[in-house]
Amino acid sequence: MRKYFAVFTMQIINNLAYPGDFLGRSISIGIFLFIFAGLWKTTFTIAGTDSINGLTFANMMWYLMMAETIELGRPRINRIISEQVKNGEVAYILSKPYNFVLYHFSFGLGDGVMRIIVNLIVGLGVTWILAGPPPTALGWAMALVTMIFAWILHFCMMALIGLAAFLVEETNSFELIYQKLVFILGGMLLPLDMFPVWLQQIARLLPFPYMMYAPARLFVKPDFDLFWQMLAGQLIWVGILVFALSVAYRGSEKMLTVNGG
Repeated sequence: MRKYFAVFTMQIINNLAYPGDFLGRSISIGIFLFIFAGLWKTTFTIAGTDSINGLTFANMMWYLMMAETIELGRPRINRIISEQVKNGEVAYILSKPYNFVLYHFSFGLGDGVMRIIVNLIVGLGVTWILAGPPPTALGWAMALVTMIFAWILHFCMMALIGLAAFLVEETNSFELIYQKLVFILGGMLLPLDMFPVWLQQIARLLPFPYMMYAPARLFVKPDFDLFWQMLAGQLIWVGILVFALSVAYRGSEKMLTVNGG
C-alpha cells in the first residue's frame, strides 16, 4: 500500500504548490451559497413560514453548504482516464506495477481531500454570515462518517464512467447524465424531504441519495435512526459498485484501443 500512499501524498503536495489556483477554484462555493440564500429567503417569505417540511432557512443553507462541498470535492476521474486513453498515456500507466483503479483512487483521494477541506473552510465562513452558527457537534460527526462513504460511491461511479473511455474515448456526456441524476434524485438542489413520498421511496432504492443527501441531511438534523439507515445503504451500494467496477475493469481492459502517444 506504500505506493498508493505515495501517489496520495504526491497529489496533496502538487495542490499545495499552487495555493492561489486551488483557492480560486473554491471561491465558487461562496458564489453558489449567496445565490441560494437569495432564492430561499424569497421562498420562505412568499410561503409565509419559518419552516418547510421541517427545515428552516438556516437548515437549508447549511444543507446546501455540505452538499456543495461534496459536489465540488468529488473526483473527476472519468475526465483523467478519458484524456489518458486519447493521448496514449494509459498504455504507460497499465504497464506499471500497480493496479490502475487503485492508482486513480489514491490520486483522486489526494485531490479530493484538499478540495473538501478548502471548500468546508470557505463554505463555513460564508454560511455562518448568511445563516448563523453551524449545527451541533453530533451533526458534524454523522456528516463526516457518511461523507467518507459518499466520496467512495462517487469515485466508483466516476471510475465506471471513466472505464467507458476504453471503448468510446469521450465520457463527458455520461458524466452529465450522472450529474443530473445526483442533482435531482441525490438531493443536491433539494433535500429529499421536499419530494413527494412516492419519489422519495424510489430515490432511496438508488445509490444517489447516499452520495449527497445522507451527509447533508444528517449534518443539519442528526438522527440516529436515519444515520444507521443511510450508513447501511451506503455500505450495500459500496459493495455493489466495487464489484461492478472490478468486473468492468477486467472486461474493458481487454477491449482497450490506444490511439495516441
